[in-house]
Amino acid sequence: MTRKPLKELRRGWTTGACATAATKAALMRLWGCRFPADVGIVLPKGETPVFPLALAEAGAGWARAGITKDAGDDPDVTHGALIVVTVSASVGGVVFKAGAGVGTVTKAGLPIGVGEPAINPVPRQMMQGVVADMAARYAQRPDVVIEISVPGGRELAQKTWNPRLGIVDGLSILGTTGVVRPFSCAAWIASIHRGIDVARATGLTHVAGCTGATSERVVQTLYDLPDHAMLDMGDFSGGMLKYLAKHPVPRVTVGGGIGKMAKLAQGAVDLHSARSQVDFAALAALVDRPEIAGANTALEALTMAGPMLGDAVALAALHQLQGRFGGQMTFDTVVIDRAGAIIGRAGR
Repeated sequence: MTRKPLKELRRGWTTGACATAATKAALMRLWGCRFPADVGIVLPKGETPVFPLALAEAGAGWARAGITKDAGDDPDVTHGALIVVTVSASVGGVVFKAGAGVGTVTKAGLPIGVGEPAINPVPRQMMQGVVADMAARYAQRPDVVIEISVPGGRELAQKTWNPRLGIVDGLSILGTTGVVRPFSCAAWIASIHRGIDVARATGLTHVAGCTGATSERVVQTLYDLPDHAMLDMGDFSGGMLKYLAKHPVPRVTVGGGIGKMAKLAQGAVDLHSARSQVDFAALAALVDRPEIAGANTALEALTMAGPMLGDAVALAALHQLQGRFGGQMTFDTVVIDRAGAIIGRAGR
């Protein structure tokens, strides 16, 4: 079954996908003598979008290309931003640099190390793949400096959580699939309700709501659940749980990463970063580890406390679910790390 919002919304492309396309176009000029009018790339799941160039410049030993980000119908702060990549030769390998408008990491707990440009792992992999492919095509060494800039990015970043996370001076280059999947909150929540209706109508006794694609895959595999048992919860745990309380299914699994599950454990039911935050002092008290109160992210807290934090968060989340929504339903919780490993379970 296809699970999607009731209204078909136009999707868009992440900053990481735009930077990858700009990298490819710039390398074509650097190594192939001319810019293309537009450029296609392959995303991690095999999709092949094509991007028109919005900027094309070159000089001795360097080339620069820009792609205007189209976020589709998603209310994305970076919609319309120009993602600019300048390429030149490096002394060895692929080197990433933060140009104007791209942030630098200054605090631990993020997937990129302190002092590194805020270019997340999957976009880095995508650009490294393009460098390797283009180097083979043009018989060049894959030794490239990739500098990414976003005009106006420093100002745009003030509308994000980057300053609070210790990412200074600009935006992050993000994306795990390359695709921005737009949503209307009302339409998304309505689609969750319809999923519950279908589950009940088909006699399912076990459904699951997860915060993202990785946790959904892990939970579905863990319990061998069919597709129509998987509710597209995302950040809208409240939208799912309140409807389930009125239209119960005997067993409900809730799964997600340590950050969103920690929010759920602390009583939040809207898990979006703009509307709820982890209380690190409360997280420290949960496992009697005072140093966690100074953590920058839930990932850093997990690094400090180790596996005990995953189980503690899973148990605290289970207590919230049972206390507020139990009634006719039995809950269990699963906490999953970025790599897809289970780091905490409760209620099984």
